[in-house]
Amino acid sequence: MSKKKLIKIIIIAAAVLLFTALLLTGLRLLVNKSNEEKKVYEVKVETYENVIEVSGTVAAAQEQTLQALSDGTVIAVYVSAGDYVKKGSLILQLDDTSEQYNLAKHDYEMATTQISGSQKELKLMEAQRLSLLQKIADRKVCATFDGVIADLDVAVGDSLEAKDSVGTLVNIDYLTAEVEIPETDVAKLQLNQKVELNFSAYKTPVYGYIESWPAIGEITSRGATIVNAKIRIDDYPSVILPNFSFTGKIQIEEPVDNIIVERYAIGYEDKEPYVVLAKSGEKRAVKVKPYGKEYVKVLEGLKGGELLLQQTAEKKSGQNKNSSNKKQGNLPAAGSAGSAGFKR
Repeated sequence: MSKKKLIKIIIIAAAVLLFTALLLTGLRLLVNKSNEEKKVYEVKVETYENVIEVSGTVAAAQEQTLQALSDGTVIAVYVSAGDYVKKGSLILQLDDTSEQYNLAKHDYEMATTQISGSQKELKLMEAQRLSLLQKIADRKVCATFDGVIADLDVAVGDSLEAKDSVGTLVNIDYLTAEVEIPETDVAKLQLNQKVELNFSAYKTPVYGYIESWPAIGEITSRGATIVNAKIRIDDYPSVILPNFSFTGKIQIEEPVDNIIVERYAIGYEDKEPYVVLAKSGEKRAVKVKPYGKEYVKVLEGLKGGELLLQQTAEKKSGQNKNSSNKKQGNLPAAGSAGSAGFKR
């Protein structure tokens, strides 16, 4: 092979290598540019809630355990489970034959004493008569409020002992619940404060309100100091029954929607913040304030859902914190109007 031909081959090979290098460099720049063009940030809407988380079980507005006040045999049952009764209604009767006899005998003796006895003896017999009347009353089980017989397990002929429970009377005009409030949150409570309750038996939230709380705290077995606040639920679906469990939250303030975006979508011109819409390229003035380390809260100029082009470089992991502000150019000082500074 001649020297001239060899030189020609070398020149061609060098040219090919140079062209390849230029082509690769161009492709790399093109890819980088493409990646930069695709770097967009979505403006998000974040809901902030100031609440106290609670849980517990609901109870009837009033509840009476139906129980015998003395030993005896049931001679009459006047209601059934599910019946509505008024305050004072007779629910069941124990045999009171002996008590009625003792009262009748006592009344006969009182009548005799009124004729020939002393006034002191008569007053003593009047007090004794009240005691006999109470013993007769104790042979009855009566409703202490208007309500519904939730359950009743007794029949004529049953023999009961004092304090035997035979059923339950409830008033379910409204429901109540007691929830534990940590001592750090007690100062946030207010009367009639809205409470959202969620039941596994019902998909839609049920709402109640704070009715009361005591002026003294309690120490739990965990060693935490709490206050038991009382919740009242006036309107609730019929599928929610006493003793159903719930989770919920006490609404301290109404929820607030915050419009936020990564701080790298914010540019500055003469210390005034702006953004560039990715779809139209429109440059738009905004007002922002710090929101954590990586985000800003948009006060004016955006409503959420917009796509914004990147305006400042993202800080890489390990980057010198002291030099980060210098690399980002003319960012205003943290805390100034329209600032992109962040709480550390």
